Amino acid sequence: MQDQTPDQTADQMAALPLSGVTVLEMGTFITGPCAGMLLADLGARVIKVEQPGTGDPFRAFKGTLYSPHFQTYNRNKQSITLDTRDAADLAAFDDLVRGADVFIQNFRPGVAKKLGVDWDRLRSLNEALVYASISGFGSTGPDAARPAFDTVAQAASGFLRLLVNPRHPRVVGPAIGDAMTGFYTAQGVLAALYQRQQTGRGRLVETSMFEAMCHFNLDDFTHLFAAGQVMDAYSRPHVSQSYVFQCSDGLWLALHMSSPPKFWENLSVAVEQPGMLALPAFATRDSRIAHYDDVVAHLAPLFAGRPRAEWLARLRDLEVPSAAVATSAEVLENDQAKHLQLEVSAPGPMGEFRTIRSPLSFDGQRSLNVTAPPLLGQDNARILGR
Repeated sequence: MQDQTPDQTADQMAALPLSGVTVLEMGTFITGPCAGMLLADLGARVIKVEQPGTGDPFRAFKGTLYSPHFQTYNRNKQSITLDTRDAADLAAFDDLVRGADVFIQNFRPGVAKKLGVDWDRLRSLNEALVYASISGFGSTGPDAARPAFDTVAQAASGFLRLLVNPRHPRVVGPAIGDAMTGFYTAQGVLAALYQRQQTGRGRLVETSMFEAMCHFNLDDFTHLFAAGQVMDAYSRPHVSQSYVFQCSDGLWLALHMSSPPKFWENLSVAVEQPGMLALPAFATRDSRIAHYDDVVAHLAPLFAGRPRAEWLARLRDLEVPSAAVATSAEVLENDQAKHLQLEVSAPGPMGEFRTIRSPLSFDGQRSLNVTAPPLLGQDNARILGR
């Protein structure tokens, strides 16, 4: 990792596909900011428009205005403060809209109109504007006014039940619904920008957390439609033959055995059980699915007999699909992660800002430059002249 000068950052960003695209983002928490970040990672100039004094509520989650929550989805952006309910601020905002390519907001239905930033009004200022609107349950319908957060969207879409262990029911994992909605929004914006090249006109791009998570949960619905099957938390692991095992040092590893017989043949060599595949529970793929718990019961004590590093070396040599169940710190120490230069950094207002780079490369080049998330109103003077 290297520190980058502003000129170096500008030079590299110019080579990215969205260089020259200007995005205004009035996003809060995750969905809108995630969409803006994804576009910024691709080279767009993203101007985050925040409320004076407080800004994005995610800023304050750790008692400051620069929480880790906020940092996660707001790199590569500029920040200005405007209250569009104020006439002078609204006029300044309108000037920005006239020169923008994209506008992103994730307010509850009706709020954008109250703030003077609704689609109809902004389209009248700039007919080429791509306007992205994110809601919880859609802009219309009986649930349009319902408050929605990540867990609500995961549950309502049918996805959460596939994560919850019925033996120890707890909400687990990261904010998948929030992040995926941001990803789908960015996809919609890119499609609208592409079409604008032919038509010269912008589009209203709408999605909701509910719709995004239903689509992300497509496999669940496909099994319902095609086979009348309602999946549960164990359906996919059983069919995909996925396992986790604890080793003698207390560390965990994962296997994804899928269907090729060679994986199981090589596993039997790795665990020194040459007759294992003759056991009824191991004989065929169908039997392994039907007797999943028996397979686990047979393998678990074997893996518990040796440290993880030894198992991973054996499994790798025999090409058994496996990996450490790694912590974030362990990921960064991984030789492949270092080779791919996943960690990038830049000077930030609170010290060094470290993050994970965009996973996309173009023409064999990775974008290793990043700018730290901005302080609230950091770019007021440069952009607003105040």
